[in-house]
Amino acid sequence: MKIGILQTGHAPDEVQGPIGDYDAMFARLLGGHGFAFETFNVVDMEFPSGPEACEGWIVTGSKHGAYEDHPFIPPLEELIRDIHGADRPMLGICFGHQIIAQAMGGKVEKWDGGWVVGRQSYDYKGQALAINAWHQDQVVDVPPTASVIASADTCQNAALVYGDRIWTIQPHPEFGAEMVDALATYRGPGVVPDGQLDAARAALPEPTHQSTIAADMAAFLKRET
Repeated sequence: MKIGILQTGHAPDEVQGPIGDYDAMFARLLGGHGFAFETFNVVDMEFPSGPEACEGWIVTGSKHGAYEDHPFIPPLEELIRDIHGADRPMLGICFGHQIIAQAMGGKVEKWDGGWVVGRQSYDYKGQALAINAWHQDQVVDVPPTASVIASADTCQNAALVYGDRIWTIQPHPEFGAEMVDALATYRGPGVVPDGQLDAARAALPEPTHQSTIAADMAAFLKRET
């Protein structure tokens, strides 16, 4: 099954060698599920020909805000709606979660509680799961066609499903401890409060449920849920 990765941002230059860009992280996360991947750097205005270019889609995270004025955002929102209309399965992670919600009639804002970084606990479909996060923006108004399937004290609308076509999540199941440490080193200082960066680093040895979420992601793309 061919999966198109709509890359809406790039990982810090300092981690591109040892960890890779966001598309490489998703390829590792979903490895072993029979997928082939093709990356479209939509943040750089590199778009696919249309929804039919791939059998399923992933919209990645980004340092940008869904509500900001960037050239790639309007055509990406149009593509998201076209993919939904074409009945192709689509996943969205962090910024992907937000931009899909915005494209489908929801609203995204900066959370007045500030940043959410590092290992976080979520109620995901009745299970307590730990996943790494790195965000300040959140979906504050859920689109009318979406249902909430995960929440936390720090993120009420942490994961959404839109029937059997779209599955999105605010935290980053593709981020391992190495990536969280890199973000705390290269993107966090002066932006995220020092105490939160220290707490994120302290939690790096603790396990997360990457494989559980990855299995759900793969099943959704294959429509096995």
